Amino acid sequence: MILKTKRLVLRPWKETDAEELYKYASDPKIGPISGWPVHTSMDNSLEIIKNVLSKPEVYAVTLKGEDNAIGSIGLMIGDASNIKLPDNEGEIGYWVGVPYWGRGIMPEAVNELIRHAFEDLNLEKLWCGYFESNTKSKRVQEKCGFKYHHTEKDIPWPRMGDIRTEHISCLNRDGWKI
Repeated sequence: MILKTKRLVLRPWKETDAEELYKYASDPKIGPISGWPVHTSMDNSLEIIKNVLSKPEVYAVTLKGEDNAIGSIGLMIGDASNIKLPDNEGEIGYWVGVPYWGRGIMPEAVNELIRHAFEDLNLEKLWCGYFESNTKSKRVQEKCGFKYHHTEKDIPWPRMGDIRTEHISCLNRDGWKI
């Protein structure tokens, strides 16, 4: 499926995106704050595309008129989520390359995924989390209407080999505005 906004196209990841993925995901400002290790090579990025980003409802974020992946956004439904949800709820995760920070790209992408989740997939509730120091992610969630729900402290995070605090927010279908 391809989703479009005023400035963006959200499309499935392709193996040919490995170079662009590596370009942004090798930046230490992106992965660790989002909960995943910095990509170490184009081959590493290709494996991530094949094994993680090729899952259903995971999209490359591209600018309209260009096909280069500049970020990623995904919707993990039910037990595919990191927070063990019922089948009628989903969790949104996202990131965008550093050169695109501060341009409103992620709120635009998240709002389109919210629309897709509620209108096309008929989900009832969406969840989103951010780690303690990720204020940019917190801001995206606030701009998109997510409301703080709870905080989980001292979570072992095996992908990074550390302990984290995660703040969880949610958005109900009834509270969502187009």
